[in-house]
Amino acid sequence: MVFNLVVNIIGIVVFIAIAYLFSKQKHAIHWRSVGIMLVLEVILAWFLTGSQVGVDAVKAAADGFTWLVDVSYDGIGFALASWVNVKQMDFVTSSLLPILLIVPLFDILTYIGVLPWIIKWVGRGLAYITGQPKFESFFVVEMMFLGNTEALAVSQLQLKQMKAQRNLTIAMMSMSCVTASILGAYIQMMPGQFILTAVPMNVLNAAIIAAILNPVEVKPEEDTIAKINGSNAVEENTTTTETSGSEDLADAQVKAAKPAREPFFSFLGDSILGAGKLILIIAANVIAFVALAKLIDKLLGLINSNLSLENIFGIVMFPFAWLLGFNAHDAFQMASYMGTKLVTNEFVVMGEVTSKVSGFEPHFKAVLTVFLTSFANFSTVGMIIGAFKGIVNREKNDLISRNVGYMLLSGILVSLLSSGVVGLFVW
Repeated sequence: MVFNLVVNIIGIVVFIAIAYLFSKQKHAIHWRSVGIMLVLEVILAWFLTGSQVGVDAVKAAADGFTWLVDVSYDGIGFALASWVNVKQMDFVTSSLLPILLIVPLFDILTYIGVLPWIIKWVGRGLAYITGQPKFESFFVVEMMFLGNTEALAVSQLQLKQMKAQRNLTIAMMSMSCVTASILGAYIQMMPGQFILTAVPMNVLNAAIIAAILNPVEVKPEEDTIAKINGSNAVEENTTTTETSGSEDLADAQVKAAKPAREPFFSFLGDSILGAGKLILIIAANVIAFVALAKLIDKLLGLINSNLSLENIFGIVMFPFAWLLGFNAHDAFQMASYMGTKLVTNEFVVMGEVTSKVSGFEPHFKAVLTVFLTSFANFSTVGMIIGAFKGIVNREKNDLISRNVGYMLLSGILVSLLSSGVVGLFVW
């Protein structure tokens, strides 16, 4: 165990070194800010996995999500009793259909102002502690609750006003989130303790990796919050005249430009429809990716019976998996799961391991769960580029499109770093 722990620590250093190696402006990296975030992350990882208070808090939160999912089964059972009242519910029923309750619940919390308030103050605290620009700090917190494309949509006024390099930073961060409303689906398949631990880890690591890969100097007059959140977009031609760095003035100008708030039940209906679309999108992607993976395996089998996607991914990702503190056998298995997740999505791997995850060693279980708790994969790149295309001008969008490799690298490094830090405390 001591050897594996040392390797794990070395792995964390290597992941940061890789980010430094590919940094666009090595001289501009604010190492003090990066160091503060790393220390904060290690303390948080220890608290959530190594202290009794933290473990109990995470367990209580996971139990809360499980309770919400159980409540959702009442609604599902009313309409589709034959899907619920069975010995073993299928993936769609057990993991996806509860989204019809959880997404509207989080949207209601946004509508009444609870989530915006949490995002505002957590974002301010993060900016104050870490020294990161205000909007970047707000955005990573927004992603934690809203998801990547949703956070981009409600921040479009800010994105239009920011320079292109800061937009690239936001695109990199967008690779490393999950939306809180989908955590219930994850917890049905993987250990809830590590799912919920991964969320704040990814928030901090998204800021760390972006700060190293794409450091941007933000002047005081640019460090403002034009728009924090809200479900209604501000008109295209709305601008603020903020020049003094006053966040309050910028907020007041945006609020004055906002349209009237949508009636609650109209808002709720749109939220439920959005949840339904999300379920269809996830189900369609899982079906298609699993089928395509099986097809590729069969075609590879025609070349060599030992050739498969799992083996290819295992070879490519093996060095990184080994640096997370595993022996060669476990590292190869972990690497194949990692590669499959990056090429397909997290649901494909979660569905594959959900029946056997309880039998995994604690370290393997923790590292795998944290790595999977992220939207970082190839399909997410297309979603992010599409979201920016509808928000910013062509020059900014072209810069993001030219840096797809950096976006993927950012997402992978964030997942590796989160897994490595959490893995330090679980053996």
